Amino acid sequence: MFVDQARIKVKAGNGGNGCVSFHREKYLQNGGPDGGDGGNGGSVVVYADPQMRTLMDYRYKTKYEAGAGQDGGSRNRTGKQGEDIVVRVPPGTVVRRAGDKAVLMDMRVEGEKRLALRGGKGGWGNQRFATPTRQAPNFAKPGEKAIDVELELELKLIADVGLVGFPNAGKSTILSVVSSAKPRIANYPFTTLSPNIGMVKLGEGDFVLADLPGLIEGASKGAGLGHAFLRHAERTRLLVHVVDASGSEGRDPVGDLKIVDEELDRFGGLGDRVGVVVANKVDLMDEDAVESITARLRAAANGKPVFAVSAVRNKGLDKVVGEVLKRLKDAPAPVIDEEFGALEALESVEPASGFEVRKEAGLFFVEGPGMRRLVDSVNFGDQESLAWFHRSLQKLGVIDALRREGAAQGDSVLIEGLEFDFAE
Repeated sequence: MFVDQARIKVKAGNGGNGCVSFHREKYLQNGGPDGGDGGNGGSVVVYADPQMRTLMDYRYKTKYEAGAGQDGGSRNRTGKQGEDIVVRVPPGTVVRRAGDKAVLMDMRVEGEKRLALRGGKGGWGNQRFATPTRQAPNFAKPGEKAIDVELELELKLIADVGLVGFPNAGKSTILSVVSSAKPRIANYPFTTLSPNIGMVKLGEGDFVLADLPGLIEGASKGAGLGHAFLRHAERTRLLVHVVDASGSEGRDPVGDLKIVDEELDRFGGLGDRVGVVVANKVDLMDEDAVESITARLRAAANGKPVFAVSAVRNKGLDKVVGEVLKRLKDAPAPVIDEEFGALEALESVEPASGFEVRKEAGLFFVEGPGMRRLVDSVNFGDQESLAWFHRSLQKLGVIDALRREGAAQGDSVLIEGLEFDFAE
C-alpha cells in the first residue's frame, strides 16, 4: 500500500538524575561528595532510507521514544547515555511540526541523517555543588525531562519527469513501455491510485519518470485525488501532459488539456513546468482525425511540442523521450521546501525556567515547569540545600514576583504543592 502522509509522536529520552553520594572507605570517615552526573537522554534522528518507498509503517505505529539516560552513581560514575531512536522515512519526505506546520527538514538526499530532537541533559551529581564553604552538599540536580512532539510526515516523490493528465489517458501504459516499471493497467478511470516510478535509460542519458494519478477538474481544491496527486508533481523538473486524442471517454482532448493546465497553475504555478504534450491512443483514429486533433492541440498548447503516439503499439514514443531528454538539460532543479532547521533543544525538553504567581483564597501559588525542576533538586531535610533553594528563588525572580502580588512575611506560599512561609 502506498501511503504518502502520516502523523507521529516522538519523544527524546529524559536525562538521568544526578546522584547524592559521599566517599566511604575504611579509616576515612568524612570523605567528600562523589555523586556522579546522570546520563544524557537519547535523541530522535530522522534517516532518509533509500530502501523505503512509502510511509505505510507509520499507519500502524505512531509513537516513538528514545531511551532515557541512567542515573548517576557513587564514585563519580556518570550514568549511561540513553539510546537514540531512528525514524526512517523515504527520500523526499518533508517533516513538519504538527501545530504550526513549520517545515523542520526536507529529507531529499538518500542516506541523510538529521537530528530532530535532542535528548534531555543528565543532572549534576552532588560533587558538582561542592565549594570551599559548602564541602558536603546533600543535594543533586534531576535530569531534563523531554516532552512529546507531534510531527507530520509528507512524502513528495523525487522524479525528473512526471506524466500528468485525466484518468484513463494512458499514462501508465506509456510508463510501462518506456521504462522497466510494471504499473497496474486497466481500462477504467483511476486505475492508478498512487504514483508509479520507472527509470528510462538510453545511450545518451537517463531520467526518472513518474506516472502520477489522474487529475479532474477542481483537483487544486482537493477534488478527486486532488492534492494527493499534486504534491508529487511539485518535485519534478518537467511535466509531460498526456491526453486521450481519441476522446474514447466522451471528453474533448483540447478541453482536457486546458482543464489540467488550469489546475496545475492554481496549485503553485505548476503549469509552467509542462514541456511536452502527448496525444495518445491515435491507433483508434484515422489519419485525417489524427491530423485534425493534433492541429487543435498545437493551437491550444502555447508553443509546446505535440506528439501523436500509440502507447499500446509503442509508436511515436521514441520521439517523446528524445524531446524530454533535450528539455531536461535546461529544466530547473526540483522545488525544495523552505528549511527552518531541526527543532531547537528548548522545544524538546521542559523549559528550565518559567513560572506564574497567582493569589487565591489568601494563598499564593507558584507554578510552572521551572518550579517543578527546582523542587525536584532540593533535599528538604538539609539546611544547605534549603538555603540553595531560597537563593535560587531569588535569582529566578520568584521572591520579587510574590512581593508584587502582595505577599508579606509569614504568608503561605505553595510551590508545586509544597507549602512554605514567605520570607524575604
